[in-house]
Amino acid sequence: MPQNYFGEEVAAGYDEASALWFDPNVLGPTVDLLAELAGDGAALEFAVGTGRVALPLAARGVPVSGIELSIPMADRLRAKADAQRIKVTIGDMATTRVERRFRLVYLVFNTIGNLTTQDRQVACFASAAAHLEPGGYFLVEVAVPDLRRLPPGEDARVFAHAPGYVGYDRYTDLVGQQAMSHHFTADESGVREFKTPFRYVWPSELDLMARLAGMSLRDRWASWDRSPFTGDSTSHVSVWEKAET
Repeated sequence: MPQNYFGEEVAAGYDEASALWFDPNVLGPTVDLLAELAGDGAALEFAVGTGRVALPLAARGVPVSGIELSIPMADRLRAKADAQRIKVTIGDMATTRVERRFRLVYLVFNTIGNLTTQDRQVACFASAAAHLEPGGYFLVEVAVPDLRRLPPGEDARVFAHAPGYVGYDRYTDLVGQQAMSHHFTADESGVREFKTPFRYVWPSELDLMARLAGMSLRDRWASWDRSPFTGDSTSHVSVWEKAET
């Protein structure tokens, strides 16, 4: 079992720390697109967490299941209203199997990077394909690596800052595509740091992983609003389709 970086302390404050991403105006386009792809079928969320996406998607009438490595995160989901709508399986999204097929499997919020080797990311795509019915879709939301914005000789870039919060990524191994994400929060109780390693991955590399799993690219947008993906895009929402046969 891989290391879990989302233990009790992180899970306890996760929803509050991510409040912006729970805003209906932010979540709306996400759920709209996922519901459209699921159609009259079922959906499986890899790394379902506290249910930020799964619960509003289930409220649209989509049967939703989830795989989650962190028991404390899953416990936060199970404590919420309407949590009975979501069937959660504890395990690693790269290897855990749920005993049914789905129209849609999805993985959001840069979480593909939590699989810190290429082999494990390849295994995640294989797992998605194994869970999909023929013609089903695998969706991934992830940032585009920010390397071109690094000045020569520097290895870190601030990606967000606000009162009481600073977040930056430090690129630790450009050959192995390894980085560390640092999140600093400050309030009346002091300053805290939460950090997680991740493996950054390029869109073309993800396309190859999909091909190895028997899927092909259907769509790629810069964001959930389906704006065009270009060379200047800082993130992408990509959808691969499993072959019909």
